[in-house]
Amino acid sequence: MPSNPALRFMNGIHRGLIALSAGQAGWNVGGMTVLEVTTTGRKSGKDRTVFLTSPIQEGDSMLVVGSRGGDDRHPDWFLNMRRKPEVKVSAKDNSDQNMVARIATDEERDRLWPLVVEKYSGYGEYRQKTEREIPLIWLDPISQTTEDESS
Repeated sequence: MPSNPALRFMNGIHRGLIALSAGQAGWNVGGMTVLEVTTTGRKSGKDRTVFLTSPIQEGDSMLVVGSRGGDDRHPDWFLNMRRKPEVKVSAKDNSDQNMVARIATDEERDRLWPLVVEKYSGYGEYRQKTEREIPLIWLDPISQTTEDESS
């Protein structure tokens, strides 16, 4: 399983690829959209940025997978989102969109997991490596969430 330094190194490489290509490369991996997600550190309170793949998008909402390569621990970014769900998301075609993270419901998970594995079979392999349930997290635009709640 990847260590925290290894994960930070991989994120640095990804950030460098995007910078060196002037934003033309690195925003799609294996047919999945790549997102730059900034969370608030649950211990430090500082901004923490990570690159994540989004295998599924529905409307303006994007799904990310808390797999950590099948590790028995949740990824730090997921723990940060659980503590403070407001995040900032950038993708190739949009910049710094304020969003809120929410864990998919059991019903959503039942519908989505086969689609996630179809998009990237590695997620199925990760699931076999760990006893924990790998979380599926929706990133919803804050304006959409606010409008839905007021309806």
